[in-house]
Amino acid sequence: MITPIVLGLTLFTVLVVVFLLMLPRASAGGAMLDQVTRGARQPEGGFRTPSLRSTVSADFVARPFTIFRKFFSSEPDPDVMHRLMLAGYRKPSHADIFTGSRLAVPAVAGVAVALLFNENTILYFAIAVVLGFFAPDFWLSYAINKRRERLRLSLPDGLDLLSICLEAGLGLDQGIVRVGQELRLSHPELSEELLLINFEQRAGMQRNAAWQSFGQRANFESARSFVAMLIQTDRFGTPIAKSLGAFSDALRIQRRQKAEEMAAKTTIKLVPPLVFFIFPSMAVVVVGPAVITVMKNLAHMV
Repeated sequence: MITPIVLGLTLFTVLVVVFLLMLPRASAGGAMLDQVTRGARQPEGGFRTPSLRSTVSADFVARPFTIFRKFFSSEPDPDVMHRLMLAGYRKPSHADIFTGSRLAVPAVAGVAVALLFNENTILYFAIAVVLGFFAPDFWLSYAINKRRERLRLSLPDGLDLLSICLEAGLGLDQGIVRVGQELRLSHPELSEELLLINFEQRAGMQRNAAWQSFGQRANFESARSFVAMLIQTDRFGTPIAKSLGAFSDALRIQRRQKAEEMAAKTTIKLVPPLVFFIFPSMAVVVVGPAVITVMKNLAHMV
């Protein structure tokens, strides 16, 4: 019983050392730039965050992992930061929490297996450690896909509102800010991305580069087509409001066609439940009494 616990603690320590040694070190210029732009990246009101991050302070949870990480690197892993950014988590503390979960979850799972299982403990311990190590990555991939899907569904509504703002006389940049403020409650992910575009432009990034950055963060075909349409419209001087209206109509048609396609697939998807769950129940209810009656009559005859 003691051996798996010791193995779990040893594994946790080894993983901490290995991961922290693999973290990249930021340059002095990068650290100075981060310090200068920290205030600009945290505007008043901030972005709307998920309920878990609003109830629990990410900085407080990440503090132990941050202390360990600073012994080896002054900045989090940029690859982890990029993946977390795609899921909507942009603070450095989020990267520390994610990296710490890669270390803590296998150790906790191994200790739990050691305490709960008395037979084949080593086998279950190895399985729990492997699953615990990959569980944060599975969760992050799921979070990225869910956020991408919410952005895809909310983009037509945002483009309609942006087209109305442009037709009302607002410029493109002012319209983006207005749409981002109006969509805080209904579509928080799209609101966050639009406000981030505005912050990037205020920080000195060119408009086309800011829109291309949005397309890379969203990472789905409709967003990339929207960015390409905006760049071409800005380059050739065509009316943006009409282009946005036509593009939002096309996106709405695509969304309706996708819903019709999913509805058409329900007939095929209902076949396995019908065959394995509903038909046997109906057979028992319909044929069962007749079988019982026949068996009773045969028993009397015999």
